[in-house]
This record gives sequence, structure tokens and C-alpha cells, in this order.
Amino acid sequence: MSNTFLNNLIKVKPFSMYIIKVKGKAKIPDYIQIRDENFVLVAYFRADRPMKNLEKFGLEGKEDALEALINEMPFGKLQKLEL
Repeated sequence: MSNTFLNNLIKVKPFSMYIIKVKGKAKIPDYIQIRDENFVLVAYFRADRPMKNLEKFGLEGKEDALEALINEMPFGKLQKLEL
């Protein structure tokens, strides 16, 4: 392998994600947003329904931890997703 490739590989940062719980109004349910390190929306789902395709975000096997986090977190507070 070239030194340039190895140097670039070392510089790769871990993928950071953020989560926010949004309170619904009237007939609109509460929902969850997951955003990347640039705060681009990568997932959006109802708080009372489990998210599918967690493997897309490297969260496979962490369904229970994610559900517990969603149940405990306050509405409107953006926080780093660390499971």
C-alpha cells in the first residue's frame, strides 16, 4: 500500500450522529430525528415505533439501547448519539 493511502486512512474520523426528540401536536405524533455530523437529516421516525434498517447507520444490535435512550430523553434537546 502507498504511504498516501495509509496516511489518509489514519485521518478518517469516526462518524458522529446526533438525535433529537420532537413533541408532536394534536394528531401529529412525537417523532425522532437522527442527523449526521453536518446536521443533515439521515433518519426520521415516530417515537412510538421502532426504527428499521439500523444497520445502515451502524446501530444494528443496539435496538434496546436506542429505545431506552428515546424513552428517557427530553423533548427538544439535541444530543450526540452515543450507544
